[in-house]
Amino acid sequence: MKMPKNNDNYQYPLDETWTTAEIIKVTTFYQAIEAANEGSIATADLLAAYREFKTVVPAKSEEKRLARDYEAASGYRIYQTMRAAQETNKQRFQYRD
Repeated sequence: MKMPKNNDNYQYPLDETWTTAEIIKVTTFYQAIEAANEGSIATADLLAAYREFKTVVPAKSEEKRLARDYEAASGYRIYQTMRAAQETNKQRFQYRD
């Protein structure tokens, strides 16, 4: 299994104003991105996690900011991962640069 590109002791970018339920949704999405980059994940699960993430982060500008912060911490690129996942017709998804 591939390890995060930078280190495995990073913190997820979160907003202190989010509720516990919102933090869980965002964290679940980040974990799904990690699964897609480190191994594989059911495509439907990744897309569902993204839909839940978007209920917490509907603004594109905030999504881009969080994606930049997440990439800086983890080395994983949300936009590229999600774009590839949305274009696949496979049941399981594995992102490769």
